[in-house]
Amino acid sequence: MADRDYYQILGVQRGASHEDIRKAYRKLARKYHPDINPGNKDAENKFKDLSVAYDVLSDEKKRKLYDEFGEAGLAAGFDADKARSYQQWRQQSERAGGAYEFNMDDLGDLFGGLGGMFRQGPRAQSGPTRGQDIESSMEIDFLDAVRGFQTSITLRRPVSCEVCQGTGAKSGTKPRTCPECHGSGTKSVAQGPMQLRQSCPRCQGSGQLPGDPCAACGGTGRVLRPDTIRVNIPPGADSGKRIRLRGKGEAGVRGGPAGDLYITPRIQPHPILTRSGRDLTMELPVTVGEAVRGANVDVPTPDGTIKVKVPAGAQSGQRLRIKGKGVAAYGQTPAGDLYLRLMVRVPTEKIAHDVIEKIDQAYGEDVRKDVRL
Repeated sequence: MADRDYYQILGVQRGASHEDIRKAYRKLARKYHPDINPGNKDAENKFKDLSVAYDVLSDEKKRKLYDEFGEAGLAAGFDADKARSYQQWRQQSERAGGAYEFNMDDLGDLFGGLGGMFRQGPRAQSGPTRGQDIESSMEIDFLDAVRGFQTSITLRRPVSCEVCQGTGAKSGTKPRTCPECHGSGTKSVAQGPMQLRQSCPRCQGSGQLPGDPCAACGGTGRVLRPDTIRVNIPPGADSGKRIRLRGKGEAGVRGGPAGDLYITPRIQPHPILTRSGRDLTMELPVTVGEAVRGANVDVPTPDGTIKVKVPAGAQSGQRLRIKGKGVAAYGQTPAGDLYLRLMVRVPTEKIAHDVIEKIDQAYGEDVRKDVRL
């Protein structure tokens, strides 16, 4: 049986954007929803196909696999790299004009276990399947990343259907033979000397569909819904370093556990602070007088303003360390430090000539005596 064309089911082109796919699905779902067409089996089957098509094409990873391998790429345990290796081998075989005879042990030797992906037995495993992980990103303010904070995000993700409790079956109906594989649980993916088969993508290798499809989820056992998730961003979150939320990915299939949600922070730069690990650095302007005499000055930190002593005779570029005022402590990890890089600023207003003379005389030596190439 040929693969279903999910793009044709939704009435969109293969290059359609995510927004075009979403609009097409919503329009058709309203038209064929079982609540709008009670007792209409054709509309019910159409709605089910729409739900399956949207579940695939609205997910970037699933869509890429479908575009490259068809429905075969959506089967549980499908290994894209091994499938590409098999396709390459088959093309080379066809170009050579010959057909090879070997057993499945040979296939494992050739492709490093590719044979394990293609099921030879009458039935693939039909137990619970873990849901896929979800990747997301989040823009985070520099100081929020330093301090840590809690927030909420709303994602559209597949969750277990509340109507059928994730079974995909209408209440009170009995399981039926899968029309895709006719109950075998497998589907042929190659003809000729190698009769290779893989787990049926429609019934996930069980050979059966769980009774009449649930009207709410179209028989998939899952529905796409906005879900608001509470997220704890720990102090010291790094750009590109993923934060894992267990069980917040896609709902599992046939009672399997949910996948995880991975959030990748993108930390915004700060105008005066930079960060290295858990330490922070700030350039702190001081006046000539403060540098010469020394002074106690106000310095803002992530925890609030503090008083810092500038030592007498401080030089521009000199660093002061403020312990524990960097990235906040988290768990067993101690807080980082704040480093202040003093920047002596000369006044922009005109200064009396005799005052400048006295300042220059106070140096006592050539300030550039060590500048040598």
